[in-house]
Amino acid sequence: MRLDKFLKVSRLIKRRTLAKEVADQGRITINDKVGKASSVVKVGDELAIRFGQKVVTARIEMLKDAVKKEESTMMYTILKEERLEKVDPEFIDDED
Repeated sequence: MRLDKFLKVSRLIKRRTLAKEVADQGRITINDKVGKASSVVKVGDELAIRFGQKVVTARIEMLKDAVKKEESTMMYTILKEERLEKVDPEFIDDED
């Protein structure tokens, strides 16, 4: 299944066009490799999705072309959620 379709069907991202944009910006990795919207995902793959200052890591548990809203969370398991720290520009050393 394509990455953008999985994200929409699983409701990790609500719209397929938004999933495509996020993937094309390089904000999604599949098993530690940058994924494109057209990348093929399979059961067992780990996705890391960057939402602003947060990274959500999920494992794909099942693939289906369509599921009810209540069943969509069964398609993946959230492994971890972590906040990214903002870098204060005052502390960046430009004299390298």
